[in-house]
Amino acid sequence: MSVISPIDSAGPPATEPPLSAEALEARLHEIGAERYHDKHPFHRLLHGGQCNRGQVQAWVLNRYYYQASIPMKDAALLSRCEDPALRREWRHRIEEHDGGGGSGNEGGIERWLVLAEGVGLDRNYVASTKGILPATRFAVDAYVRFVRDRSLLEAVASSLTELFAPKIHKERIAGLLEHYDFANQRTVAYFKRRLTEAPRDVAFGLSYVLEHAQTREQQEAVMNALRFKTDVLWSQLDALYFAYVEPGLIPPGAFVPDDRRPASS
Repeated sequence: MSVISPIDSAGPPATEPPLSAEALEARLHEIGAERYHDKHPFHRLLHGGQCNRGQVQAWVLNRYYYQASIPMKDAALLSRCEDPALRREWRHRIEEHDGGGGSGNEGGIERWLVLAEGVGLDRNYVASTKGILPATRFAVDAYVRFVRDRSLLEAVASSLTELFAPKIHKERIAGLLEHYDFANQRTVAYFKRRLTEAPRDVAFGLSYVLEHAQTREQQEAVMNALRFKTDVLWSQLDALYFAYVEPGLIPPGAFVPDDRRPASS
């Protein structure tokens, strides 16, 4: 699986002249246009109302592990950051997911658990992560390790899938509300909140990358970091599709929807 080897050697040699900031930004957008997971068949089924209840539950359950791991990868980045200005800007991301106390600031993880309850899952079971797919755990853990172990520039660059997130959130909100009984303003609150949070986050991240990726080698590392992150997201959907759509092989220990359980005698 591509996520096991985070950085590949795609692209021209690092000895070539550096790209301009405008050209680098254009390359990053090209990566999203080619590789972002909005193009995955599972998302097309989900947004088009073609997933059954068990498939939606499996997606919500497995995606929770990614959502719950985001504050840990951000904490890993902060632990390595010597610049107080960068720490001040980055630390609000943890609060976005963990919450900051008080009404209306419950955080993205809590909003995701509300969605989980809405699709008929027990929140304690979801929070335990016991039923997630092995590939989900491998991919997400690889992302946390990447942010912890690679350069600070690469760690920041890996967050730039947020460049493409507002489009998929808008599609998801519309698709869920149109096609699924569980969907309402409360259960889709996570995605609606990200429509305002993600643009602020990515504006800073993109500005940081364009300012600090000065050499061609650094620019190639930035682009490869973004490719790696798109692989992390794509591989999670590959695993969901394989287990719950086609061929439908659920690995031992993973969540089994009600319609896939053997009838009791």
